Amino acid sequence: MEKITFSNMAQLIATESEAYEYTESLRWPDKPVCPHCGVIGDHYYLKPSNGVSRATTRGSVSERRVWKCKDCRKQFSVTTGTIFHGSKVSLRIWLFVFFEMCANKNGLAAREISRKYGVAPKTAWFMTQRIREAMKSRGGSMSGNIVADETYIGGKPENWHANDPRRSEFGNTTARKTAVVAPISSETDEIRTKPVTTVSGPNIRRFITENIAFNTSTLHTDSAGVYRTVGKEMTAHHVVNHHLGQYVTEFSDGTNKAENFFSQLKRSISGTHHNISPEHLNRYLAEFSFRHGTHFLSDTERMVKLMGQVAGIRLSYRPLTTGA
Repeated sequence: MEKITFSNMAQLIATESEAYEYTESLRWPDKPVCPHCGVIGDHYYLKPSNGVSRATTRGSVSERRVWKCKDCRKQFSVTTGTIFHGSKVSLRIWLFVFFEMCANKNGLAAREISRKYGVAPKTAWFMTQRIREAMKSRGGSMSGNIVADETYIGGKPENWHANDPRRSEFGNTTARKTAVVAPISSETDEIRTKPVTTVSGPNIRRFITENIAFNTSTLHTDSAGVYRTVGKEMTAHHVVNHHLGQYVTEFSDGTNKAENFFSQLKRSISGTHHNISPEHLNRYLAEFSFRHGTHFLSDTERMVKLMGQVAGIRLSYRPLTTGA
């Protein structure tokens, strides 16, 4: 496939119709797939009378490319049942934002999207949340050498305003932060992340059980006690003791891979987003995990990979903002 850059995308998708064709080439490189019944290739294109656009039931003009399935007889387009479905934002803008979020190592702020593409800040934020939802891992269990560590996301308590309700006179400095656990494969760099309410043995074990195959995995951690029980269930558990200045042993390279990821994550949050609320942190973690796990891919390959994950994902704005 031709290398994807911002400039050649702008040339190739000058119109909305071309944006649909471009998306089809990314999602359906061979034949269209019906999102209703799953049949591949047994469809036909409903060509508009003028060859470009058609009038909608509301009287507006649309350049959406519509297909009809010969099997279930339903109509669909390349955006049906995807994160783009039902959006009033043009597909051209979606594609530009989609590419930027795949390519920008430090992430992309909603306010920047709003300024660059002329959409409302709320719309820009909603678009990025949809894309982040598509970035969530849908793979099976990881195996091999697994490095696991935890960190805390949030500002320093000493920097909070005197009247900030989060202030607490007791407890350690992580008391009001959000804990994040991250196991990462040493061989593939695939990483799974999750915010947890408490860094405890049962919480750690539950998350690791969901993401790692115990009978084929070796766990590498620091000396935190929360990993001791789950480590005994794996083929081996190698520990480095940071309190003794130990970061690498003859059996383990320590937790450096996880700490490198956390370093990039925190710099990007501080520099790009400045603040992330705990209720939406899981999607931001999915975004940075996706880019980290695909760092060996080109921007073109990463965009194609993510385009293969956009189907079957729907987010509604009201539940997203009200917690309903």
